[in-house]
Amino acid sequence: MSFSAELRNEANPIFDAIFEHPFVRGIANGKLKKEQLIHYVKQDFEYLNAFTKTYGIAIAKCENREDMDMFNKQIAFILNSETHPHHNFCQVAGVAYEDLQGLPLSPTALYYIRHMLTVAYEGTLGEILAVLLPCPWTYWEIGKRLLNEMNPDHSHPFYEWIHFYGDRTNSITTKFCARLDKWALEASEKERSKMKEHFLTSCQLEYMFWDMAYKLEEWPVELEAVKK
Repeated sequence: MSFSAELRNEANPIFDAIFEHPFVRGIANGKLKKEQLIHYVKQDFEYLNAFTKTYGIAIAKCENREDMDMFNKQIAFILNSETHPHHNFCQVAGVAYEDLQGLPLSPTALYYIRHMLTVAYEGTLGEILAVLLPCPWTYWEIGKRLLNEMNPDHSHPFYEWIHFYGDRTNSITTKFCARLDKWALEASEKERSKMKEHFLTSCQLEYMFWDMAYKLEEWPVELEAVKK
């Protein structure tokens, strides 16, 4: 069994929980509250900014142009393509995408971002691959599952979102898994253990991110806005 297959097998209970999360089921049946969609987009905009920065740190640790190109293409994907599913949510919610940017982070989103960036700054390239992989992997599997389950047509409110992730036959997941497996072959047991820990933590945080959006998670004590 490859290292990535071993990780996926161990994370299977988390993947199953994500598939059954009420926010993901809400995408499937087209029934989510406006506030939930807005909260998701607010937080995911900032999360993807951090994801892009993590790719940049990864490039700085690359030793060949092939790896540099892989991460560089993913930066372009986030900046130029992954806005489309956000626009789908905003369209359904009846809000402007530009109005949901640059807003405060919820506790879960902040923790996930800190988790990624800490691993990026302190870890190896293999550790960075492991901490990043659950995001594209879970979304790819969600998209494929919803495509097969719902077979949505254009009348489905989240048709674009489902097809955006489900149609990605050449998913970055495949490339990341191959590169992680190659890295793991030469990694020490200590590093492999760290990679597994980072991967599983990110998987848990993927579940928590959906939960954060569904429950409209905020900080427990409301503070008055600071007057300038």
